Amino acid sequence: MTEQPFFLKDIWYHAMPSARLKAGAMQAKTLLGQPVLFGRAADGVAFALRDICPHRGIPLSCGSFDGREVECCYHGWRFDRQGACTAIPSLVDGQDFDISRIKVRPYPVREAQGNVWVWMGESDPTEEPPQVPDMDGKAPSMVEVMEFPCFIDHAVVGLMDPAHGPFVHQSWFWRSRKSIHEKAKAFGPAPYGFAMKRHKPSSNSAAYKILGGTPETEISFRLPGVRIEHIKNGRHTVVNLTTVTPLDEKRTEVTNSMYWTMGWAGLLKPLFRPIARRFLGQDRDVVVMQQEGLRHNPTLMLIKDADTQARWYYQLKNEYQRSREEGREFRNPVRDTVLRWRS
Repeated sequence: MTEQPFFLKDIWYHAMPSARLKAGAMQAKTLLGQPVLFGRAADGVAFALRDICPHRGIPLSCGSFDGREVECCYHGWRFDRQGACTAIPSLVDGQDFDISRIKVRPYPVREAQGNVWVWMGESDPTEEPPQVPDMDGKAPSMVEVMEFPCFIDHAVVGLMDPAHGPFVHQSWFWRSRKSIHEKAKAFGPAPYGFAMKRHKPSSNSAAYKILGGTPETEISFRLPGVRIEHIKNGRHTVVNLTTVTPLDEKRTEVTNSMYWTMGWAGLLKPLFRPIARRFLGQDRDVVVMQQEGLRHNPTLMLIKDADTQARWYYQLKNEYQRSREEGREFRNPVRDTVLRWRS
């Protein structure tokens, strides 16, 4: 199976953890191959602009930001956080030039639960960005960010793949080849995606045992690359938010944000962090090796049932693209079903 790669537009992408965008500061980033300048004004409000000065094309991020306006380093043109030009220093009195006609493209930005989201597309946002359940306005307790050297599709498909665990993630805290057994999980449609319905975690997933008791988990995926694992164990909740954001056609950023309600868990962050980085790193290492084969543009295979989630991803992505082009409602192609595989 070979899909023509493309980026989804007119949808929310995870841009960065909120903590990485300080008040009065700006940060340049490439998203979907486009230069974007993020900033946080002195009043704490985040914003995003196209990172190109309309005068001579120099990146605005090469200039300065005083907490209210961005100043280009080349000729001192200034822009507010809506992208409107507020000053052109070279103009003299009497020169007939309307600076209100000069504007840098702004991107809609929202902040929720310690994350900055950006709407990439030509239209105005039609909804708010996704949020994790049961955490209200809480920021993540732990965040890990890692760059994968691949197109977004390969990162998404790799992270949702249910069969690679015993081979890629062999470790004392997860599972081994000896623990492989048959599994059957119920799935159904979810907003712009699908969900593995609430169930008891697999008996060969040792990482869940740290919660004690009998935890139950629900795992959902939604476009463009948002995976939420919601774990309940009595009065405690753990939520794992994984977002996949394309930087360009060859680089994808994966952000893993952990939320929890157990106060004692903060003491274990020195243990959790290297485990999380190792887990993400194992997925990245496989992607690095995969790129060697993908250079030859092979036809790829997707089998039932282990690869059904990957099939759904491509179907969902294509349907979202068509629905936007045709100006109609999104029609989710996923139906209630039970998938079976060994892992």
